[in-house]
Amino acid sequence: MPAAKLVRIYFKEGDKTDEHHSLMRELFQLLHDEHRVRGVTVFRGVAGFGDHGIVQAEDLLGLNVHLPLVLELFDAPDVVDTVLPLLCERVPAKHIVCWDVEVVDA
Repeated sequence: MPAAKLVRIYFKEGDKTDEHHSLMRELFQLLHDEHRVRGVTVFRGVAGFGDHGIVQAEDLLGLNVHLPLVLELFDAPDVVDTVLPLLCERVPAKHIVCWDVEVVDA
């Protein structure tokens, strides 16, 4: 089975870049358009909390831009090693986890 790396990034829907653009869109563009990463998925959470313990949950009566998002990507180790420093420049500290995986070739 071929080796790969999996990266998971935790952030919120309303998170912006320094230029006030959507962080999710910028990450997606970086991974898709600029680096052609093999696989990327963004998951939207219905509830979550972080270091501060403040619960953010879906509110059916209002718009909540603080819901959690998880962006997950995988590719060959050399590709991930190339994009990881670029992700770290854009994402708050301690919001990225990474581990080695095996891609099942069935």
